[in-house]
Amino acid sequence: MTTATGAGQWRVDFDAEVVFSNGGSLRTEGFRLDIPGDDIDDAALGELLVRHLGLLMVGGTTISRKELIREPHKGSRNTGTEDGAPSAARST
Repeated sequence: MTTATGAGQWRVDFDAEVVFSNGGSLRTEGFRLDIPGDDIDDAALGELLVRHLGLLMVGGTTISRKELIREPHKGSRNTGTEDGAPSAARST
C-alpha cells in the first residue's frame, strides 16, 4: 500500500519480527524507516531494520505489514538515504 503525504522522499511504516540465532525475538509495530527509493521488498526492509538498530546474531526477519509513505526523511541510521552509503550487508 502507498500513501502520499509528502514529496520526493520515501519512508516505510511496517510491522516486523526479528528472530535471533542465540534465542529470543524482537517485534515491531508501526516502525518507520527512511528508504532509498520508492519501493522496497521484504528482505531488503528486514536488512535495513537490522542495520538501523545495529542488531547482532540475527537468524531472520519477517515483515507482516508494510505501507510506503511519501514524506521527508527523518535520518534513519545505516539505510543509505541521507547519511551516505549503507554499511556492508549482513545476512538476515
